[in-house]
Amino acid sequence: MLPIVEVPESIRRGMERYRSIFCRQEGFDHVCRYVTGLIVLPNKTLQGIHDLQVWEDHTPSRRSMHEAVFEAHWDDDQLMKDHRKAVSQDHHGLGREVIGLDWTFSHHERGPKIYATTRAWDYVNNLYSRFQTVVTASIANRQLIDGLEVKVQEPKLWKKELEALKVTAQEDYNQLEDARSRLLELLRYRLHRKQYRKRTEIAVEIAKQIEEEGHFPQASYAFDSAVLTPELARLIEGAGKHWVSELQSNRQIQWRGEWKRVDEVDKELREQHPESFREVRARCRNGEEKTHFAFTKVVRLRRYGRKRLVIVHEKEDLKDEPRFLLTDALHWESKRVIENWNFRWPIEVFHEFSKQVTGLESAQVRKEEAVKRHFRLSCVAQSLVQRAPVSGTTSERFAFVTNQQGSIGQRCRSIMREVLKGVLQLAKNLFEQGRSCDEVLEVLMPA
Repeated sequence: MLPIVEVPESIRRGMERYRSIFCRQEGFDHVCRYVTGLIVLPNKTLQGIHDLQVWEDHTPSRRSMHEAVFEAHWDDDQLMKDHRKAVSQDHHGLGREVIGLDWTFSHHERGPKIYATTRAWDYVNNLYSRFQTVVTASIANRQLIDGLEVKVQEPKLWKKELEALKVTAQEDYNQLEDARSRLLELLRYRLHRKQYRKRTEIAVEIAKQIEEEGHFPQASYAFDSAVLTPELARLIEGAGKHWVSELQSNRQIQWRGEWKRVDEVDKELREQHPESFREVRARCRNGEEKTHFAFTKVVRLRRYGRKRLVIVHEKEDLKDEPRFLLTDALHWESKRVIENWNFRWPIEVFHEFSKQVTGLESAQVRKEEAVKRHFRLSCVAQSLVQRAPVSGTTSERFAFVTNQQGSIGQRCRSIMREVLKGVLQLAKNLFEQGRSCDEVLEVLMPA
């Protein structure tokens, strides 16, 4: 664990685009150090980041750093607006770009008082756990994956309040004070129920914000069946864009004059008309070509109208589990639909990257605003890492740098080299001043 003597140059340059959001230079410096800690330190809590800072003059308290990062009057909504504008410049003119919408769980087993945590069934890990539900949006092309928004879903407080109201209900309230207390409880319940938003509603809000800003005019959308709603589909189509979504196997479509489940249609085609599945070679996001066997047709769905359905198998004998894809682009061929769908998976990479590298799950702050800021700074840090210079061994440079690409590990290594260079430079200056090894050690790692 290297101490952070100064903010690495690659991070400082990247953070300069957000300087106007922060009033004071001192507060901005705290945020830059916090973002650096999210990238290079194993303990990505504010305490862990503060403890490994080496300050030039007096050492600010952990409380002052907490105030600058989580409590000062800077606008995290504006931070994300500036972030979307900044990253959009790196996505224009680089081929296909697709916006993904999804959600993930941010686990906090030891944090029952952290904002928006709830103990519920985790269908990913198949157990009960404590987590926050985080709705996300990302933009991906063949080189980059950038987070565009991170929003926390508030838990269903109104359900527990409703249960409590039923238990404590009385037939008569003779005392005025009891009636007033009961009315306040009812109003609080109504307020929480009205404020609660489903994950799909949050996804619609995010997509609406992105389209209003207009930074990604050529980007289409890709998401899974849990995100798909008529409201989201109408919003994207109203913006003049197209979307691709996975379709649940039990969804009903109009087939030959009657409503049938889409998996039943697939079974009928495989048994009676296997020749209707055509071989399609689609290019994946990483450039590799993969063979699929696809059937496509424009069908009608309830609440959605006419859409193009693509039934995709990966085996020639058609005995594998099919994938059902749906798009509003009636003129797209199956190859184009599959290739756009392949860009739905980068948002999963964004989730894992943010959790493992930039501390999305490491927030130990409790209040709503502090949690939101941590998530959004983690999102910014993820983009900064991707734009760091590449360094590595001779073989790594031959494999990656010649293609102007590089692994995430190489980029993190470059940032770590910058951090180490700052430590060595400080140690050199202290030795030139006549400091002993023990004195230098006390500066770099106080007892």
